[in-house]
Amino acid sequence: MANSRVIPNYDLYGEEATPGWSSSFNFEWIPQRSKIYNWSIQPHRHDSFLQILYLKKGFVEVQIDDIKTRVEAPCLLVIPSGHVHGFNFSKTVDGPVVTATQKSVESVAAAVMPELLDTIRTPRILSLQSEMRYIGQLMPLFLAVEQEAHTHAIGQMAAGMSLLLAILVQVNRITKLSGLSDSQTHHTISRKARQIEKFRSLVDRDFKKQHSLKIYANEIGVTVGHLSRLCRDVLGRSSLEVINARIIQEAERELVYTTVSIQQLSFELGFEDDAYFTRFFKKHTGVSPKVFRSNYLKKINQDDALG
Repeated sequence: MANSRVIPNYDLYGEEATPGWSSSFNFEWIPQRSKIYNWSIQPHRHDSFLQILYLKKGFVEVQIDDIKTRVEAPCLLVIPSGHVHGFNFSKTVDGPVVTATQKSVESVAAAVMPELLDTIRTPRILSLQSEMRYIGQLMPLFLAVEQEAHTHAIGQMAAGMSLLLAILVQVNRITKLSGLSDSQTHHTISRKARQIEKFRSLVDRDFKKQHSLKIYANEIGVTVGHLSRLCRDVLGRSSLEVINARIIQEAERELVYTTVSIQQLSFELGFEDDAYFTRFFKKHTGVSPKVFRSNYLKKINQDDALG
């Protein structure tokens, strides 16, 4: 039954997910991973990572959330973090796939082209069969990302993110110049998927100050029970788990990248006191915030010593 299913969360399909606060990007050719799994990638999600696939050969039967469709090359697929997706590729498929930390990409986009935030956050299935002029512009960008992904040099992350942003600019242009609405780029987005997307958007906006499921449900226009059933049907987890995962993701990022005190962090994340926050964090990660930060600093020092 759909309500009892568990949707795996990966970085790359079949690999254990790393924390959402990490900053990274990866480049692969679609056959590298899909061939291992007999060209079939079962439904899963990436809680922190954005994926862009460019099919230059073959076709794919793609599922995004509860929508399934078939699309022929050449085409672009944009899969934002958190969206359940799966693929059945033809054996003739070829093309690149880039995976990157969504929050990192959003941070750069917000600074240089805020309009791209919608491009990053909206699932898209773009056929390029009537937009062939873009093919000559897209492939060099993907190849440049591949080169950066395999070049361990100063500025690798900055260069990779800049190139990824350039690809997203092309996605934005294709969408706008083709006169396609968001619903057309994702074919027919169901009412269920729209409600889930609104919930995720509200959580992203208010998770630091609002943990109440009832208030989220009221804003969407559904009951608390219906909201949880929607999340289990589409995302494979409850609405409360969606909120908690977002809080933990932010907590881990702050513990790693800032020196904010645990007391101050608990206040910023909407907890009554740091003891309650510590219990919450330990329940979901297995360690206290203090130990989590300490472990990360030890790992950094070890990496520096090995380097």
